[in-house]
Amino acid sequence: MRKFLKVLHTLASCGLIGGIACYMILLIFAPQETPANYADMRQAIAAIADYVLIPSMGVAIVSGLLSMAVHRPYQDKGWALLKLAMGILMFKGVLTVVGGKADYVAAVSRRVANGEPAADVLQQAIGHEWGALIVIMALSVANVILGIWRPKRLRPKWARSEERPQTRRPAGHDAVGESEHSLPAA
Repeated sequence: MRKFLKVLHTLASCGLIGGIACYMILLIFAPQETPANYADMRQAIAAIADYVLIPSMGVAIVSGLLSMAVHRPYQDKGWALLKLAMGILMFKGVLTVVGGKADYVAAVSRRVANGEPAADVLQQAIGHEWGALIVIMALSVANVILGIWRPKRLRPKWARSEERPQTRRPAGHDAVGESEHSLPAA
């Protein structure tokens, strides 16, 4: 189960980073000379958001949470807790900024292509688009780096073994009782 969740989480992360990269590439290189071309580009971005970004983000969050539930040592690892916090931020960003705006901007751009005066509404809708994409991409890459690197210094104080009280036995006493020493060898 653990390996399945790890593969699922990795594939979802690939889909998320790939979807964000496609979104950015379309914004830069897709034809935008006419309102109809711009509307078509926005339709493509909305499809990427609906069919790649949002499902990948959902699978990544669920598989990450299930991994933490199935493999209990992850609950004591600071890097896993940091990944969880960044994943929640990414989830909010993907759902609200990327996913919600992509569909809205696609609809508004189609109205502009049909001749309706909605250019001001369109500018307001895409005002912070690049900033959100860059933040989500940075969080995604940071999550992948944490998942690979897994730094040991990011553990909470209560989970560090060097800060736990050590139990010492008096000299000459070991953990094995005397009755166990006298057992015959088999």
